[in-house]
Amino acid sequence: MKGNARVIMCLFACLGLLWSGQSASANESTRLEYIQIATSATSEAVKWYQEYMDCEAVTAQPERVLCGGMALDFVARPTLGGSQGTGVDRIAFSYADVTAKMRSLEDVGVRGSGVRLQRFADGSTLQSIPGLYDHGFVFDPWGVRIELLQDPALQGFHHVRLASTDPQQAVAWYAQALGGTAADFKGKLPAVRFANAWLIVDHYPQDRGRPAATDERAIDHLGFVSEQLDATIVALDGLGAQVQDAAVPEDARAGAQRAFVSGPDGVLLALVEPGWAGIAPTAILAAEDAAPEEAYRAPRTPWGEPDLQGMWTGNAAHGIPLQRADDDSGEALTAEQAAARRERGTLGSIWGYEREWRDTTLGYVKSAPSRQAAMIIDPPDGRLPPMTERGQRIADETVQARMYPKLAGGPEDLTNYVRCITRGLPGMMMPSIYNNGLQIAQSPGYVAVQKEMIHETRVIPTRSNPAMGPKLKQWLGHSRGRWEGDTLVVEVRGFNGRAPYRGAGADLQLTERYTRVGESKLRYEFTVDDPSIWTAPWTGMFHFDLDNDQYELVEYACHEGNYGMTNILSAARARERLQANEPAGEE
Repeated sequence: MKGNARVIMCLFACLGLLWSGQSASANESTRLEYIQIATSATSEAVKWYQEYMDCEAVTAQPERVLCGGMALDFVARPTLGGSQGTGVDRIAFSYADVTAKMRSLEDVGVRGSGVRLQRFADGSTLQSIPGLYDHGFVFDPWGVRIELLQDPALQGFHHVRLASTDPQQAVAWYAQALGGTAADFKGKLPAVRFANAWLIVDHYPQDRGRPAATDERAIDHLGFVSEQLDATIVALDGLGAQVQDAAVPEDARAGAQRAFVSGPDGVLLALVEPGWAGIAPTAILAAEDAAPEEAYRAPRTPWGEPDLQGMWTGNAAHGIPLQRADDDSGEALTAEQAAARRERGTLGSIWGYEREWRDTTLGYVKSAPSRQAAMIIDPPDGRLPPMTERGQRIADETVQARMYPKLAGGPEDLTNYVRCITRGLPGMMMPSIYNNGLQIAQSPGYVAVQKEMIHETRVIPTRSNPAMGPKLKQWLGHSRGRWEGDTLVVEVRGFNGRAPYRGAGADLQLTERYTRVGESKLRYEFTVDDPSIWTAPWTGMFHFDLDNDQYELVEYACHEGNYGMTNILSAARARERLQANEPAGEE
């Protein structure tokens, strides 16, 4: 609505409000309807909030959950960062026993799964605010800061915490513009009350500038429903607010209109009509299938060998399981299933890292998630062959050790990975949540393969293949290569057995095959043969993607004497002292 028509409507709307004794733009029928959160995968966000925040899924709107009476809507897209430091700093939930809730989330955080706690200066996870409540903070995997508190007067969803350089002015704006009621929360905090929610406003120190805008951050915007959307927009226009014209979005689920308005301190607000049912999610792009091998001929080096050189990454393959589940048909996943699987893999291995550490976060890299069902392509059922008696015994012992880990007496009690020594072969080639770079360089008769994780480089001869010495054994064995058409075939023997792969050690015979099957696609196959562990050889496969423009290998500064090792051993000694003082029979 533009021009004279909007002016006329403003006159009628504003006069009507003044006659009713309200402020010039108050609207008692406006309420906080939803909070929109940007995530990497909406399905995994729904599951996370169900499991850890006790929210309920909404069948008719798969990307929405209800949390203690408030709707959280998720949209799959990259973000510019978390909510902390923006105009909407956090959201808050009230629990009957916040101590127990925080303890349960701390246990989850120790195991990974995407729960990250924020500790106070004294190291505690909970503190008491006199006259208000006990509270603590966690972050969801996508950067939303969540306050957990204990307020007997208000259970479930508790409030939205805003940040403003002028809290009183912000409260006045929300009260006048959207019809909230200005009131100090518990007589202590400036706030505005809507029918179903509190907005509490913290002071943002001016020496820090202004809060960051919420648009495209983890908490993208707050959605308010208005029974009289046109009148609300007119009133906002009268206040000089920047309001987008109301319209039904092209991909909306229902015919309700939506408009956006810029609130104080960079807070993006959506105004929607009753019946708003959200936006249908954008289709997820699928990873490109590798070109048929017979249809692509790899470029040649100046000396005539297939050119495999470049910066490759295994990010797209992160999340592919080694073998199929018993009930898995082996068919390729849909794009949505592939995205959800990779996000599960990322969440399950966060271990407290912020999203900036996670190279495989959806939207952070150019490569879409692989739709490959499993890595094993032989046997044809996609399953590992039966284990030998020795192999099964080693597997059982490994499971037992993980279930009942012992306190490390020294570095030698920890894994080679923790000690930053090696991931071994073929483990070093496997994709993980970060450091999936693979740089290949060639010279006449040699191929150098450097993996980013633990900065390991193998120099593989391809012309002169002297006999492998029977006495000299190495962590990564002896690699000898040859060309079979466009494929580099590498046979690896002579492992010292100190970096076994799933139990396969000194007897392991590994055969790798590197084939460039497209301009930006490298097929990697690995055949594992250890008759002491499995009754037959087996072969796995996945692809690397060329990324010379975006990716580069940086220093991997992990070493055995780093802070992690110091902290692990000092924590073990502290635990021993604690156990020595515990009564018998207690952990």
